Amino acid sequence: MTRSITSLIIAAALLAVAAPVAGDTPPPPPAPPLSKRPNIVLLLADDWGFSDVGSFGSEIRTPNIDRLAAQGVRFSNFHVAGSCSPTRAMLQTGVSSHRAGLGNMPETIPPAHIGKPGYDTVLNDRVVTIAQLLHDANYRTYFTGKWHLGRTPGKLPHARGYDRAFALADAGADNFEDKPIHGLYDKADWTEDGVPARLPKGYYSSTFIIDKTIAYIDSGRGSGKPFFASVNFLANHIPVQAPDAYIAHYAQAYRGGWRALRATRRDRAIKLGIVPTHTPMATMADTRDWNALTPADRDGQARAMAAYGAMAEAADHEIGRLIGHLKASGEYDNTVFVFLSDNGPEPTDPRNRLINRLVLGAYYDFDPAHAGRRGTMTYLGPSWASAAAAPLNGYKFSAYEGGLRVPLIVSWPGNTAIKPGRIAHGFSYATDLPPTLLAFAGVAPQGARYRGRTVEPMTGMDLMPVLTGTSDAAHAADQPLGYELSGNAALFRGDHKLVRNLPPTGDGRWQLFDIVRDPGETRDLASADPVRLRAMRSDYDAFAARDQVLPMPAGYTADQQINDNAFRRVALPKLKIAGLVIVLLAGGLWLVRRWRAKATA
Repeated sequence: MTRSITSLIIAAALLAVAAPVAGDTPPPPPAPPLSKRPNIVLLLADDWGFSDVGSFGSEIRTPNIDRLAAQGVRFSNFHVAGSCSPTRAMLQTGVSSHRAGLGNMPETIPPAHIGKPGYDTVLNDRVVTIAQLLHDANYRTYFTGKWHLGRTPGKLPHARGYDRAFALADAGADNFEDKPIHGLYDKADWTEDGVPARLPKGYYSSTFIIDKTIAYIDSGRGSGKPFFASVNFLANHIPVQAPDAYIAHYAQAYRGGWRALRATRRDRAIKLGIVPTHTPMATMADTRDWNALTPADRDGQARAMAAYGAMAEAADHEIGRLIGHLKASGEYDNTVFVFLSDNGPEPTDPRNRLINRLVLGAYYDFDPAHAGRRGTMTYLGPSWASAAAAPLNGYKFSAYEGGLRVPLIVSWPGNTAIKPGRIAHGFSYATDLPPTLLAFAGVAPQGARYRGRTVEPMTGMDLMPVLTGTSDAAHAADQPLGYELSGNAALFRGDHKLVRNLPPTGDGRWQLFDIVRDPGETRDLASADPVRLRAMRSDYDAFAARDQVLPMPAGYTADQQINDNAFRRVALPKLKIAGLVIVLLAGGLWLVRRWRAKATA
C-alpha cells in the first residue's frame, strides 16, 4: 500500500511538471484506482498570525494541528494576501488575486475602482476552481464555512464545483447566533447549496462547520469516491468569541502584556527552528506601552487576548474531532491535510470612530469582563496583533511579513514519501497550493482553455519536491512574484522582498529586505543595494502592468474605506428610509393641522 501511494505522489509530481500552460485542458491520464487516491482536507483559519500555532511558537493550545505538523511539513516562508478574499481566490484557483477578480474586496474597494479589470470584488468567470477540476476527476467536493467570494447564485460555491456547500458570503458573522457583524451587514448571508439557510440552536461556528463537514463526508461514503473538503473557519475573525471553558484556559496567560508575549514567541520560534537564531524584531509604531496602561485597562486587554487564544483552541479541538472521525472510518491515513491562515492577525479597532461606538454599542456588550462571550464584539487591536504576528513586522492589510507570512502545514499521515517533522524554509505562495493538491490527486491543472472557453491558467508551482525533501523551494531564485492590495505592494525574488506600504502602516516608500535572514524586516537594504532595488522595481512594474493594478486615491486607507463602504451599503439606505418616513409624517402632520384650522375657521 505504501509503495503504491509513494509511486502515485511521484507520478503526480511528474504530471504536474509536464502539464501544458496553454490550449484546452488535456484529457487526464489513466487515474489510479479510486480507493488509492487520497482524500484532501483544506483547513483554512481566519486572521491567525504567523506564531499563533504551537508548532510555530505559540502558547495557544493547538495539539491537533501540531500533530499534523509532526507528521508532515511546516512551511516557514509561506505567503498569502494581506486580507481574506484575495487569498481565498488564489487558494481556490491557483491564479493571482487580480486576475481572479479580487484586486480588492467589497469592503475595502474605493468606488472609483469598482468594475475595472481585476476589480470585480467577486471570483470572476475567467478562472477555474480546484473543486471543478477535482469534480471532473470523480472526486466528491464539499465546502463549509466562510466563502466571501460572491453572494449571487452564480458566484456561490455550489456553482463553482462543489457538490455540497454551507457557505457564508460575508467577511464574518457572529459565532454564537444567526446574526451579522452589525454595522457591516444587515444579515448573516448563509446559504446551503445556493439556498438561504438558517443556523441551528446551540450554534457555535467552529463546531457547526465541522459538523457539516462530517455530515457531507458521510453522506457520500457509499460512492467509493475520494473527497475534497474545503473547511473554512470564522475563527479568529472579529468578533472574537469562544465558549467559556476555553476562555478559562487563558485567564492568566496574557497578564505580562504584548511586548513580553512577542519576545517569548520569537524565542520559541527560534528554538523550534522556524526562524533563524538571533532574529531581530521591530517595535511597531502603534504598539502601546503596556506599563503605561491603568490596571483596569491591562486587565481588559489581557481578557481580550484570552478570548483570542480560546477561539483558536476551540477551532483546533474541532479539527481534532474531524481527524478522530476520519480515523474511526479508516480514512485518516489516506487523507491529505493542509492547514493555513488566510492572512495575518487583525489590528482593526471597530470602535475607532464616534459613530461606530454609538452604532455598535446598541448591538454588542463591550464590558471587558465579558470578553469573548455570547453577545460581545471582542477584538485584538494593533498591539496584540503585533504579538500574534511575532517575530514579524506588520499585520493584516499591510504588505509587511506580518500581514503576508502565515503558518502552512501539509500532512499525509499514511504516505512515507512526505518527510515528517520537516521545516521548509524556501519561499512559497498561496497560488502554489492548488497545483499541489491536484498533483496529489493525479489531476493536471487546466491550461488557457476549459470546456471550450478561455480561462486564466494556473500560475502556482507544485510543492511536491519540497514535500518529498528533494528540494527546499519550488520557486527558482531568480523568479519574481508580484503582489498588491489596497496600494500596499511587494515583489518577491529569491531571498529578497521589495515592499511598499501606504500610510498609516508605512510612508509609501519602497523598502528592500532579506526576508530569509531578517524575517522581521528590521534592516532596510534599499540604500545599500541600489542595483537590486532598481531591478526589483522593474519587476514590480511589469507585474503591475500585466495585472492592471490601479493606483489608490489620495488619502486612501483600508480602515477608512471599510467605514465609508459600510455607511453607503448599510447605514445610508436606512437613513434614506428614515428620512422618507420623517417627510411623510411631517407632511401628514401639516395636513392635519391645516384641516383643523379650516374646521375652526
